Amino acid sequence: MKEENKNFLASCSACYRTDLMDNILPFWMKYGYDREHGGVYTCVDRDGGLMDRTKSVWFQGRFGYIMSKASQLPGADPEWIEAARSAIDFIEKYCIDSDGHMFFAVTEDGRPVQKRRYVFSECFAIMAMAEYSVATGDRKYADKALSMFKRTLEMLSMPGFLPPKTYVPGRGHSITMMLINVANIARKASGDPLYDRRIDQSIDELSKYFMHPEFRTILESVGPEGEFLDTCAGRTINPGHSIETGWFILDVAKSRGWDRRLVDMGCTIIDWAWEWGWDEQYGGMINFRDCRNFPPQDYSQDMKFWWPQCETVIASLYAYQATGDEKYLEMHRKAHEYAYSHFPDPEFGEWYGYLHRDGTVAQPAKGNLFKGPFHIPRMMMIASELCDELLA
Repeated sequence: MKEENKNFLASCSACYRTDLMDNILPFWMKYGYDREHGGVYTCVDRDGGLMDRTKSVWFQGRFGYIMSKASQLPGADPEWIEAARSAIDFIEKYCIDSDGHMFFAVTEDGRPVQKRRYVFSECFAIMAMAEYSVATGDRKYADKALSMFKRTLEMLSMPGFLPPKTYVPGRGHSITMMLINVANIARKASGDPLYDRRIDQSIDELSKYFMHPEFRTILESVGPEGEFLDTCAGRTINPGHSIETGWFILDVAKSRGWDRRLVDMGCTIIDWAWEWGWDEQYGGMINFRDCRNFPPQDYSQDMKFWWPQCETVIASLYAYQATGDEKYLEMHRKAHEYAYSHFPDPEFGEWYGYLHRDGTVAQPAKGNLFKGPFHIPRMMMIASELCDELLA
């Protein structure tokens, strides 16, 4: 590796680790962690002021996962694992309805506010329990994760249990890709073969139904057999989701000795996502595109959200590690420089979440029911680790 590349990766690793330990996690422990009721608040203003005490249920799992993972780092604050356990306890006590399906939002003391048709709350709870088991060695949380994983698959396969999103039959990319990452994290806690079977099923479905070479993209919504739906929804490309899918696949490939088929598939998806998503004029990954280049329907279509930038930072490092191709190191350089020149708030800490296309801040809040302590700290932990591995 060239000396200049070594120096760049070393500076990136130090940047991610310092930002994580001195900025991001302390911000959420100070302003988000609820020491009275348990779990975490995420609806906080720019300076950390609490805007809404409603709690996002999937963020209880996300927070539990992040703090469990962070607790295993050198120099970890002992309170981080306590915060992880608090979020998991809050989930088990308040966030699971009588039918086994989790809520989407609850009050600060755990009373139901909203329930949605999705199972993402379950997915993040599984990740939290599995990572907590790894962090503490407590096997019963690995068993809880497996039990919830089985229940989640049952809910997804049970006709009529989860109301359909539309009356038009079809498949969705989000849960297909999500289950790869959930299973890959959870299998490290228990090794149950169900996890690898589900990973393989999702990867097969992505290849068979969602990858559309004629458009050089993954589509978010397709027909039951992967048919192209020539509607605004059917033509939607979400570059952030796509590039995230790419690194989920490369993470599996890495665990399987850099399986060549998976490396090729993951890198192809990342290449496609970069072509559609990177904004050559202003920099950064754009929100939505239309595979036939019609104007996207979503009102935030040309904005720059925080999480696609994080996914691009991770994916580019995975692809560089998998292939050694320096185009991915250049991709990482662009993503890293854009993110760090636009999203961090030097006055109050943490990162902004929502930018206009030109990089100006659209709104300054640090969190809501969708943004909180997940994508940014996950990126920092994984990217720092990948940089160190590449340097080694």
